[in-house]
Amino acid sequence: EKAVNLKKDLAEMQEWMTQAEEEYLEKDFEYKSPEELENAVEEMKRAKEDVLQKEVRVKILKDNIKMLAAKVPSSGQDLATELNVVLENYQLLCNRIRGKCHTLEEVWSCWIELLQYLDLETAWLNNLEERVQMTGNLPDKLDAVSDALESLESVLRHPADNRTQIRELGQTLIDGGILDDIISEKLEAFNARYEELSHLAVSRQITLEQQLQTMRETDHMLQVLQESLGDLDRQLTSYLTDRIDAFQMPQEAQ
Repeated sequence: EKAVNLKKDLAEMQEWMTQAEEEYLEKDFEYKSPEELENAVEEMKRAKEDVLQKEVRVKILKDNIKMLAAKVPSSGQDLATELNVVLENYQLLCNRIRGKCHTLEEVWSCWIELLQYLDLETAWLNNLEERVQMTGNLPDKLDAVSDALESLESVLRHPADNRTQIRELGQTLIDGGILDDIISEKLEAFNARYEELSHLAVSRQITLEQQLQTMRETDHMLQVLQESLGDLDRQLTSYLTDRIDAFQMPQEAQ
């Protein structure tokens, strides 16, 4: 009777494993929204816990069959053979569910990381847009243009590492068919805005550089002219002081 019960327990264990495999491993999942992906992750975590909890039952079955085999070798031998099959299948099921759970957790982590990088770069784009707008109505002063140019250039020196991460994370998920529509839409919008603002910022940078160069050249010319006028003023003053007749002066002084 004990052998019959153990045989029944082995059959039930095998049936449970077959059902678990069908439910957790053979189902085709389509992750088209973050909610679907998150639910799948939670479901696989529960599946892993459920499968691992059966380890106690498997151990009890193993111990009982060993005890029976010691007492009744003939019955125990048949059950031991069935037990080995169940043990192999159970270990395989554990490994596969662990693997799928780990994969889904990695995919979810990849999605969250992508969102974090997008948030960082969006904040940078907002800052860049603000700096560009600030250059649109500057006072016609050298210091104001110089400060605006320096401020814009400091934002433009932003490293490209985050954008590289966004591209790689997004492509990894899209290649796996994970949230591909949502990610494609997000990346398309981000890239379009990045290209537009970058070109506008660089164009504004060139304009400011040219404006600054022109203002510096003008300032230099005014300085040279001011110095020249100062020299001339001092020379004319000395002529007047010495009561020199205008016709005795050089042509340019006259």
